[in-house]
Amino acid sequence: MLWRRAALAAALLFPLAACTTRAQPEAAGGSAPGFPYTVTNCGVTTTYTAPPKRAVTMNQHATEVMLELGLAKSLAGTAYLDDEVLPRYAADYRSVPVLAAEYPSYEKLLSVNPDFVYGGYASAFAANEGRGREALAKSGITSRLNVENCPHGAATTMDDVYREVREVGRTFGVADRAESWVTSAQATNARTRTAREGAEPVPVFVYDSGDKTAFTVGGKGIGNDIVTRAGGRNVFADDLNTTSFGDASWENVVARAPGTILILDYGGTSAEAKKKRLRDDPALASVPAVKNNSFAVLPLSDMVTGVRAPDAVTKLATQLRAGTGE
Repeated sequence: MLWRRAALAAALLFPLAACTTRAQPEAAGGSAPGFPYTVTNCGVTTTYTAPPKRAVTMNQHATEVMLELGLAKSLAGTAYLDDEVLPRYAADYRSVPVLAAEYPSYEKLLSVNPDFVYGGYASAFAANEGRGREALAKSGITSRLNVENCPHGAATTMDDVYREVREVGRTFGVADRAESWVTSAQATNARTRTAREGAEPVPVFVYDSGDKTAFTVGGKGIGNDIVTRAGGRNVFADDLNTTSFGDASWENVVARAPGTILILDYGGTSAEAKKKRLRDDPALASVPAVKNNSFAVLPLSDMVTGVRAPDAVTKLATQLRAGTGE
């Protein structure tokens, strides 16, 4: 779990390029149909005259956006899973070369001759490891960072998920597929909202990891919006309102008295092991969620700005209803 803390801390250390404009090489005979397309992403403005043809995705939620949009054939490589890709993506995922279990070196990245790199976290573009967006640009490679991890801006919401999918779809010339996904996602969110109408929000503590402190979801990321849409109230939304994830003291976990604890399932420690750690801690014995054995579980990849987010709301809403006896 230490990599999660390191990656998020590192995001603050990897400055993104100032606002610049770069252009893809023109398609034969000029721009491709529907192009040029200009997009500003985390302060970097890029003009595309044709869809990228050899993309590399760094982080699972970036990979799954591409696979949801039917873009497996546009991928020259991928890297860094948090957990298993969804079953519906498995065959396409197996068709894409895995460059590294975590992040590939700059040399390994260049070995597949990419024209586009799509990072889920800012650590994908670690300048001190040679993968900064400026360095990529100098090699003629355009890039995109998932909007949740832009260094500045308001809290991430489901509208940013829609934006992420739309902009990726437009970049790769499949805007119609992106819009179809957004329409379906909006309908899913509307159904979940209707099912939760009138219910009192459940105070939720999200447990990612940690022993000396609790690594949890803050108020800035999509995780907070997912909890809210599912009928919960993130008990650390206000304390950690400038970050997607952050550390909280166990004393504050007790003081916030969560009614349900949401376990993020990933890595080498199972969800059951995390539950046991919380149940066995005498300092948490008075916490209502622990006393009542009220736990929910979601994969980590459900709690980031990607195509899983609408279904994550539905899954969490179902678990919150079960945990409160509704």
